[in-house]
Amino acid sequence: MGFLSFALFMLLLLCVLEFVSAQPKTEPLEVDAMNKIIDHWNLRRKVNLNIDPCIQNASWAPETANPRIACDCSATVCHITHLKIYALDIYGEIPQELFLLTELMDLNLDQNVLNGSIPPAIGQLSKMQYLGLGINNLTGPVPAELGNLTKMISLSFSSNNFKGTLPPELGNLTSLQQLYIDSSGLTGPIPQELSNLKSLQTLWASDNGFTGKIPDFLGTFTQLKVLRLEGTNLEGPIPSSFGSLTKLEDLRIGDVGGSDTSLDFLENLTSLSILSLRNCRISGQIPEHLTTLPNLKILDLSFNKLTGPIPASFRNSASLQYLYLGSNNLNGDLPTDIIGSALIALDVSFNPLTGNIPTYRKDISVNVVGTSINDVNLDNEKASQMLHCLQGNNTNCRTKNPSTSFSVNCGGVEKVSADGIKYDDDSEMMGAASLYTSTNNQWAVSSYGIFISNPSGPRYIAQTDSQITNTLDSELYKTARVSPNSLRYYGLGLENGVYRIELHFAEIQMDDDSTPSWKGLARRLFDVYIQGERVIEDFNILNEAGGSKKALIKTFEANVTNTVIDIHLFWAGKGTCCIPLQSTYGPLVSAIHVSQVSEFKVSSSESDRKRVGRIAGIVIGCVAVFVVIGSVVYLWRAKKEPAHMRVHNESPRKD
Repeated sequence: MGFLSFALFMLLLLCVLEFVSAQPKTEPLEVDAMNKIIDHWNLRRKVNLNIDPCIQNASWAPETANPRIACDCSATVCHITHLKIYALDIYGEIPQELFLLTELMDLNLDQNVLNGSIPPAIGQLSKMQYLGLGINNLTGPVPAELGNLTKMISLSFSSNNFKGTLPPELGNLTSLQQLYIDSSGLTGPIPQELSNLKSLQTLWASDNGFTGKIPDFLGTFTQLKVLRLEGTNLEGPIPSSFGSLTKLEDLRIGDVGGSDTSLDFLENLTSLSILSLRNCRISGQIPEHLTTLPNLKILDLSFNKLTGPIPASFRNSASLQYLYLGSNNLNGDLPTDIIGSALIALDVSFNPLTGNIPTYRKDISVNVVGTSINDVNLDNEKASQMLHCLQGNNTNCRTKNPSTSFSVNCGGVEKVSADGIKYDDDSEMMGAASLYTSTNNQWAVSSYGIFISNPSGPRYIAQTDSQITNTLDSELYKTARVSPNSLRYYGLGLENGVYRIELHFAEIQMDDDSTPSWKGLARRLFDVYIQGERVIEDFNILNEAGGSKKALIKTFEANVTNTVIDIHLFWAGKGTCCIPLQSTYGPLVSAIHVSQVSEFKVSSSESDRKRVGRIAGIVIGCVAVFVVIGSVVYLWRAKKEPAHMRVHNESPRKD
């Protein structure tokens, strides 16, 4: 019996050995290359390749594995076809051994800290279908050899630091369905050769230095579902050929100069769910067909040149949730029944609109600052009057007891600083189109926009438990107001004069830890306007402060001539969008302190009051007569402009 058992055991062992020996082995050249790649990126602890990398049931083979190595063993020799090293903070250059894996079909190196350039040898991986190099620290030019990978379906090299232009050879990738090149550092015109990419379904190209006209050939990509072109140097008009993109679900174009654009091309784009054409020089009236798009959830046409009334037919939309029409020339009464059943937020600020806000559900946020609409949310008559002064058509904005300073702890509770300044509570949770007036009526804050891609919902207050350095007031910087688009603070009922504005910043959402990590590759960029004049362009808190969680104070001086000061932080489509989390971008401010420097006398006579306008950025120290002369010239020009045009001068629109 013992002999029989032993014989059976030996027979089973022989069968196992025969099975193992019959399994194809991995190409030795690839095994050697894979081992060198693992050592180059210090991954030996995660993937111990003491055995064949293509062995059956290897722990690194499933789709969920990371790192992942998967193979094709259908022939007599196994070949490595899939390699994923995702978000593991590997650093250093891309090793040449990678290009010996010539059977690779899927390479995912996203979200690491790779540096150096993409070697031209990448063109040897001719079977590549999915290539991910996004969110790294790669530099140099985008290699023309990428054009050799003609089987490519998805290509990503967004959020890097490349130099130069898009290679025309990318036009060879006629099977490409997804192209992610946002925040990649590219400049120059978009090559005409890319017109061959007729299979594209997704194109992210925002936050690049692209120049020239928006390419007309984009309108021939009839398979497109998602197109993002925000924060570039491209010029309009938006081509009429875009009217052929009937499969578009998400269209975001912003911050373009050049010629004016109409909305006629949108008539047949019935698949749209997200439509953002912010600061695009859109002119003319809002067409009725725009109100009938059956799937539209988010519509942003703010900071344009739209005229005429707001169509009341918006009320018929069963899908529209967010409607942003601020900073245009829209006039007439706000339709009393504009609010549809699905609407969550409505912003019509800074338009020469009149009338009353209609009765609406309490769960809807509405912003009408800078209009002549009577806001039922503003119970305080003084605050309402002061905010209407922002429209520019009220030249007699006075208050019996003017203030000469105000201070705000943006996003936080009341704090007293080390030098004894009381910063007011600003912890009110605001919505996607909100206006909040302080309890002392000395200031107000408005915000609009929705963090579209944030799966956790909108977050308009940023917080940290970390200590803030470079300051004696760390607690003041542990909270901040943040907005996806436009954030404005207003000083109300101020005595006319020259004011010092201190804006306090600390980057508390983006990190730059000493340990290299992809989470430290984020860039927040936004513009700052005071009294309608841009005082900072492409402001990067982290860079100017010398790191994250470090306090920074920016100081300015401006005139108040009509009791109101306007501090506007505006996102112009630039900076990364998704590091360390989706929808991490937009203006951010920690605290504000405004105080009068000197009194600026304004005559109370009727003739002088008609000449009162906005004066921003007067340099103190000049001879007084030059200040007066300069002010009179500016005010004379302001008088010659219609009131609604003075509102538009505050717009960030490019000309």
